[in-house]
Amino acid sequence: MGRIILVYGVIAGVTVAILMRVAMMLFPEGGTGGMVAGFSSMIIALSFVFIGVKRYRDSELGGIIRFWRALGVGFAIAFIASLFYVAAWELYLYLTNYTFMDEYINATLEQAKSQGKTAAELAAMAREMDSFRALYANPFSRMAVTFTEISPIAVLMPLISAILLRNSRFLPSKVATA
Repeated sequence: MGRIILVYGVIAGVTVAILMRVAMMLFPEGGTGGMVAGFSSMIIALSFVFIGVKRYRDSELGGIIRFWRALGVGFAIAFIASLFYVAAWELYLYLTNYTFMDEYINATLEQAKSQGKTAAELAAMAREMDSFRALYANPFSRMAVTFTEISPIAVLMPLISAILLRNSRFLPSKVATA
């Protein structure tokens, strides 16, 4: 079980890290397109949770797995993938000299200004953004925030996998016949 968790967790983690970088290159200014690409990359990468749980069910348990065991294996795979996601984000920040937050704040304020926000509204937004900048300056807080970005998908994929794969008739293992 441990080997399957590790292998599929690493595959999912490397996949999410690569796809995150591709999404950032395709949508350098972020926005809705970047958000859709980011969540899509998480879904694609965390589909390895399903594959890993199925592999475990079929190769080590003879095609039968209980819900809680499937959920546990799925969460373990997703956790490893999430660690890779956080590490990839930290590496990106390091390589870009931690300029992300300043760029994000400037872009957000420019967008608000172009939408016709008043000076008072812009000042309030700037104060709020400065408090977020302070939070983001702490590496532990930043990693926690980054971890929560992938968490909804990292919870949903193991749950779906466990619900589907607990039924041994759902994508049954192939049995060799002579």
